Amino acid sequence: MSFNMFLLAMSLTAVVVFFALYHIDAGYGKFYHHSWGPAINNKTGWMLMETPVFVAMLLLWLFSPRRADPVRFAFLLIFELHYFQRSFIFPLLIKGRSKMPLSIIAMGIMFNSLNALMQGGWIFYISPEEMYPLSWFADPRFIAGTLMFAAGMFINLQSDNIIRHLRKPGDNKHYLPKGGMFRYVTSANYLGELMEWIGFAILTWSWSGAVFALWTFANLCPRAARIYEHYKAEFGDELDTRRVKRMIPFIY
Repeated sequence: MSFNMFLLAMSLTAVVVFFALYHIDAGYGKFYHHSWGPAINNKTGWMLMETPVFVAMLLLWLFSPRRADPVRFAFLLIFELHYFQRSFIFPLLIKGRSKMPLSIIAMGIMFNSLNALMQGGWIFYISPEEMYPLSWFADPRFIAGTLMFAAGMFINLQSDNIIRHLRKPGDNKHYLPKGGMFRYVTSANYLGELMEWIGFAILTWSWSGAVFALWTFANLCPRAARIYEHYKAEFGDELDTRRVKRMIPFIY
């Protein structure tokens, strides 16, 4: 019962965050603002913010009596694949000298720690022991979810790569991202991340995964809308608003 209340509280908080972020710009990246308080190097900020969930999930698996379960171990590998890239590779590839406020980092660490408890708690401790037999690897939910996760991660990585190479060294001009899924949305990297966690919710067939997917949508959708308006103002007719949407192709 307490875990269900935890999931409910996380879901309700996601709804509040969703509406709040349509009125408040999270002050990092292109929307960095000194009003968010002291800031540090963006690379260090991303590492500090993302590493806790990678470590916490690993520890939850390590101390679990179900750590030898092959299906649950597969869930761990899929989850950690994303966060290894996000914690240790993505930050090193960041270009520029942008900053991240310590307040944003603290909120990120808090959410990531709660999410580790949410995902790891369900997978390694709370889910019925017989829920994930070896036959789960052949289950349509595992196959479809894994394929969706993989497609989302590909889109995420491809989009990040496109953004990193928009400018040559010494060039300070701003460019509209093009190619890949940027043909359809202005925040293709967010689309990819959303696909990843919807896929994870499907492959684990869990409410904890669904709540994480909800949080991903609640956090990224308002920012995608803000980026869309920013690009419209900066690039005008270069952005084909009839064809290119914000985060979900053909829809939003």
